[in-house]
Amino acid sequence: MEGGRLGVDIGGTFTDVALEAGGRRYSAKILTTPEAPERAVLEAIGTVLRETALAPADLSIIIHGTTLATNAIIERKGARTALLTTEGFRDTIEIRHENRFEQYDVNIDLPPPLVPRRLRFPVRERIDARGRVLVPLDEAGVSSLADRLAAAAIQSVAIGFLHSFTNPAHERRAGEILADRLPGVPVTLSSDVSPEMREYERFSTACANAYVQPLIGRYLTDLDAMLRREGFVCPLFLMLSGGGLTSVETAIRFPVRLVESGPAGGAIFAAEIARQCRLDKVLSYDM
Repeated sequence: MEGGRLGVDIGGTFTDVALEAGGRRYSAKILTTPEAPERAVLEAIGTVLRETALAPADLSIIIHGTTLATNAIIERKGARTALLTTEGFRDTIEIRHENRFEQYDVNIDLPPPLVPRRLRFPVRERIDARGRVLVPLDEAGVSSLADRLAAAAIQSVAIGFLHSFTNPAHERRAGEILADRLPGVPVTLSSDVSPEMREYERFSTACANAYVQPLIGRYLTDLDAMLRREGFVCPLFLMLSGGGLTSVETAIRFPVRLVESGPAGGAIFAAEIARQCRLDKVLSYDM
């Protein structure tokens, strides 16, 4: 039998694998192992490989979708995260913007930010909307904050400075200082993860990325290493929230792009089934 294409999806309850080989499809469903999700993936893959009598080296591609990042955010099981932001903008991610989920509900209970106020630290610096430096970065202040972050047992850091999408120099320098002072602690720059105007969207996206980065980074690093040890030599790609694919390295750096990975795969599958059945009005359901 010629080499196959393998799809993997990890949900909160089940881990599913589908293998397409020799003109046929094979699948396996087992319980997800939350403490080490890669174990369930390897077990499910082994099940379909035995059924098809294929060896790990016979696969041509592995495509992986997951709701691990989604569930970590919803269940608030991400890393202990800190936010460094421009002085005066510490509460931006809590103030949000004028958009409201229920326009006339004055008693609406919004979810708290992923980074609580006590872990949001102001930094003296300022860049204007044209990218011009108005206040130089207080490098000594950033360096001193590293000690406070270490004392607070911070596991991940987001940096979001005003107007960094026009000039990321201050964010990059602050990131360099923290990387030097806090080795092993991942640092997310808002100008990297979401280089767009409007600070609430950019800062909150950076916080979400930092919040899930240790979890997703550990998982993907362990999964990739285990696959290689088992003899898999084909490329491993992760499904993005928009339905595209990305490499393991990029997914580890920007795990926030995987937040809608699982639902995106379901929508693409439903669209393909509709196309095959020549249906143009379809409602798909994903639980």
